[in-house]
Amino acid sequence: MKIRRTHATVAMLATGALVLAGCTSSDDSDDAPSASSSSTGGSAEPTSTGKEDLGEVVTADDSISYSLGGEEWLGYNGNTPETYSTYNSVVNDRIFGSFMYFGTDGAIYQDEDYGTFKLTSEDPMSVEYTLNDAAVWSDGTPIAYEDYLLDWAAQSMTDGVDDEGNPVPLFNSVSGLEFGGRVLEGPQGEIGGKTFTYDYESPYPDYQLQVTSAFPAHIAAEQGGLTVEQLVEAIKAKDVETLRPVAEFWNTGWLSPTPGELPDEAIRPSSGPYKLSSWTAGESITLEANENYWGTPPATKTLVYRFVAPEAMVQALQNGDLNVIEPQATVDTVAQLEGIGDSVTLETGQSLTWEHLDFNFNNGVFADNLALREAFAMCVPRQQIVDNLVKPVDPEAVVMNAREVFPFQERYSELLETSYDGRYDEVDIDGAKAKIEEAGVTGPIDVRIGYSAPNQRRTEQVALIKSSCDEAGFNVTDAGNEDFFAPGGTLERGDYEVALFAWAGSGQIVSGQNIYSSTGAQNYGGFSNAEVDAAWEALATTLDEDEQFTQIQTIEKLLWDNLYGIPVFAHPGVSAFDSTLSNVRRTATQNTVAWNAEQWVRAS
Repeated sequence: MKIRRTHATVAMLATGALVLAGCTSSDDSDDAPSASSSSTGGSAEPTSTGKEDLGEVVTADDSISYSLGGEEWLGYNGNTPETYSTYNSVVNDRIFGSFMYFGTDGAIYQDEDYGTFKLTSEDPMSVEYTLNDAAVWSDGTPIAYEDYLLDWAAQSMTDGVDDEGNPVPLFNSVSGLEFGGRVLEGPQGEIGGKTFTYDYESPYPDYQLQVTSAFPAHIAAEQGGLTVEQLVEAIKAKDVETLRPVAEFWNTGWLSPTPGELPDEAIRPSSGPYKLSSWTAGESITLEANENYWGTPPATKTLVYRFVAPEAMVQALQNGDLNVIEPQATVDTVAQLEGIGDSVTLETGQSLTWEHLDFNFNNGVFADNLALREAFAMCVPRQQIVDNLVKPVDPEAVVMNAREVFPFQERYSELLETSYDGRYDEVDIDGAKAKIEEAGVTGPIDVRIGYSAPNQRRTEQVALIKSSCDEAGFNVTDAGNEDFFAPGGTLERGDYEVALFAWAGSGQIVSGQNIYSSTGAQNYGGFSNAEVDAAWEALATTLDEDEQFTQIQTIEKLLWDNLYGIPVFAHPGVSAFDSTLSNVRRTATQNTVAWNAEQWVRAS
């Protein structure tokens, strides 16, 4: 499975190693970085969750190496389903500027070096974007309106319909046609213009995530045999035939199917502080400072992203082959890092990735039996799971009792006051037995808990659940397997009673609608509740923050009362780095420890 990164309105399935929002992911999301930290040495505590103002920066002629995993880089265009991954974005986010970024706690910040945006009207909803006048691609071409018109087209243009009458996207965008359904006519502006406006069909709370970076329209036009003027005209006219060569290039021309072969330098300009320099297959990809970057220059000239497997990261850090790592958050990893001593700074804490148990409503014993779901919730030893498996990594870890707000975020306690009464905080075997009797089911009741294996922490979770719930009258079976999330695999077939995995998402307001609403594409268990659907619809169409929170309270209470599933804990995160480095900062988000890599510098 690929590992996905954050994208508007799509929640993240965190099945494993690293993860960053999308629809699916990989093996174990233990490594989403942290929100609270235990640290020795290293950078001073920042005053903001956003990027620090470092004042006047002179780029140091130095090199810093880092790694998040062993997977190869996949291409300059990281917005196709085949390339939309954490391991790709950790490189590409350094070479593409963006209107926004996530702070360490998931708060959204505007990158004013790149541009600004503002909501100019709520009804009808309109958002105005203004690029920095000095913003240029590294080949000297101004970044302008046409780049964002192409960005909109890639998420809106259709090429007929399929056999079932569904529209077929012209561009192979991971976002499908979502943006085109929200903004029917694309951004309004002029060729070469630095200001443009998006008019939405209805209010959309996650609008700040919708427009971020863009690809160079002048390159796509040229490769498609058009001028920029012809490209803009074709998009506005929705001229599919004229756009077909452009779409073909967008879909394939910026990809790198052969590891080690970068796209030609002429077609891969940068809009960020770094640009692609070289790539050695199986080893590393190197970024060099973009000499035409108009904003704050990068603090270090060269960044080297090395393809290093998580189990080899600690040794590589100790040897000096890596300077910054984000390994899997395990007890053994933390012990190894602590054993290195003061030469390494270790940071741990909770992340915006969370573990949960979801019931199968499509079939099986829990489908139409609330009492039986309640019995299972009563016997799941959530506190024991946290104490045994999470607190050794993050001492501040707690049992998580919400889905849309994390324990370390504001208003978490306020949310619980109205949505959850603590009924499943402690194991109650006698209560579970009584609920089983109420459910009218004779035992032992077979319960297969499915997850993506191998995953030691989840294997241990299932063992703890079995030890407890079997006492109540269940017969828990470990159904973990490597094909759990694969097409046609266990999750898709519904061959489980309970699914164990994780979701992740930063700064998103309505991504959960895709999980908990009756028709949500990520509602794998088939949960359906009209009141939940109505609350999500109300949430997804209001910009009023108080009303949004009210609907979240309603949703959380309904999900507890009807037992969609059982939240367990926020994942711990681990990052570590050479203590001679400054400005390396942990983050709770899925943007990884490299979120501010352009600010990393070695102390002189």
